[in-house]
Amino acid sequence: MDRITLTGVTAVGYHGVFDFERRDGQPFVVDAVLHTDFTKAAETDDLQYTAHYGEVAELITKHIEGEPLNLIEGLAARIAEAILANYSVTAVDVTVHKPKAPIEVPFGDVTVSVHRERS
Repeated sequence: MDRITLTGVTAVGYHGVFDFERRDGQPFVVDAVLHTDFTKAAETDDLQYTAHYGEVAELITKHIEGEPLNLIEGLAARIAEAILANYSVTAVDVTVHKPKAPIEVPFGDVTVSVHRERS
């Protein structure tokens, strides 16, 4: 299976369980791996036979900036489901990074990842 990988799609969102997260917002970073067969796109050099990764990045940004959720698990799942619903991919892996999570000890990053397949 071929893959299209987007890394580091970044936007400010208002996700989190604390009031200040919902009020102030913070950066979220999303990586997505789209599993697809782009043989025909490669053969024809035609965008219609693959997933337009610019549009996928915009869809991800829309979800980061959209309706606040308590958990980034839900954000990852919503993004994965939206990609499956809008693009001809057989599966998608989505990782949401919350690098400014309100954690009281030093840390580098917090991520959650989901894998969803077309049924």
